[in-house]
Amino acid sequence: MSNNGPWGGGGDDKDREERRPGARRPGETPAIPEIEDIMKKGSEQLRVLMGGKGGSGGRPGGRPGGGVPSGPALTGSTLGLAALAVAGLWAYASFYTVKPEERSVELMFGQYSAIGNPGLNFAPWPVVTAEIVPVTREQTVDIGTGRGGDMDTGLMLTGDQNIVDIEFQVVWNITDPAKYLFNLAEPEDTIRAVSESAMRDIIARSELAPILNRDRGAIAADLRQAVQGTLDSYGAGINIVRVNFNRADPPREVIDSFREVQAAQQERDRLEKEADAYANKVTAGARGEAAQLKEEAEAYRAQIVNRAQGDAARFTSVYDEYVKAPEVTKRRMFLETMGKILGSVDKVIVDQTQGGQGVVPYLPLDQLKKSQTTAGGTN
Repeated sequence: MSNNGPWGGGGDDKDREERRPGARRPGETPAIPEIEDIMKKGSEQLRVLMGGKGGSGGRPGGRPGGGVPSGPALTGSTLGLAALAVAGLWAYASFYTVKPEERSVELMFGQYSAIGNPGLNFAPWPVVTAEIVPVTREQTVDIGTGRGGDMDTGLMLTGDQNIVDIEFQVVWNITDPAKYLFNLAEPEDTIRAVSESAMRDIIARSELAPILNRDRGAIAADLRQAVQGTLDSYGAGINIVRVNFNRADPPREVIDSFREVQAAQQERDRLEKEADAYANKVTAGARGEAAQLKEEAEAYRAQIVNRAQGDAARFTSVYDEYVKAPEVTKRRMFLETMGKILGSVDKVIVDQTQGGQGVVPYLPLDQLKKSQTTAGGTN
């Protein structure tokens, strides 16, 4: 026994060549395998796969010493089981399930055929294949967060030549699965590029202060409309659900200085409001005082006019009486006037008609009345 073989095993090389199927000796022309031999080998391998044993089974034409033990012949029942297994595998590959939040796109030889609805669907494989896509699930694209590897995507130039750092999120879903699969190669990258471009255009037409304070809602609405219009022109089959405007700040390098400027502006606004309040207070007080003086002047004017009109009416009435009886009227007016004058002074009556005595004693009734009043108040 020799050990010169390539595997270091025992036995003669000539014997090994005879046991190796299809082997040829040195110098021989290689034999072309016949179709019958190929079919025979295929049937033997099928029997082995179906649980049988290989070999010719001692049939005429079998190759003696082939090294493959004999087994049962390929029967009709075996072929039926094989056909049933193949049919089961084909049905497994052809039937598929679509969830309620999904839709399927069926492709016949790689071209669009139909849209599969939720439930059990049938696509005869390999003629028809199916691609399942989620249609109701909301997907997001974040811009300005640095997650895409570019830290400068959120830095944008405003219309008043300022730089603002913006972070926003685009929420989208699929409305047309066929357009989504066939018209866009990279949907997420497309949405990112369109959203960033539209946001830069909107920011370039706006000023910095409104962006930081009050215009975020309006900017988000304009951005959604612009991105949706661009994607519709592409036939993307995508719906922009909403835009979340998360942050708008100055760049990190100047944020401290910007905050100082903002604080100074707020202080200026506060002082302006205080000055306006003081001005309103003083103006209101002056207006009230002016209105009061005006009302007092109007009252005084009315009083003087009414008094003058009363005096004129009284004079007119006296004159009318005087015209009717001049002597009586003059005497009455004289007596009334003297009564007013003498009623408020101390009086001494001098009568020169009684023998030159001059002074006439009189009863001071007014003083007696005053003394009675004083005595009653003291008690």
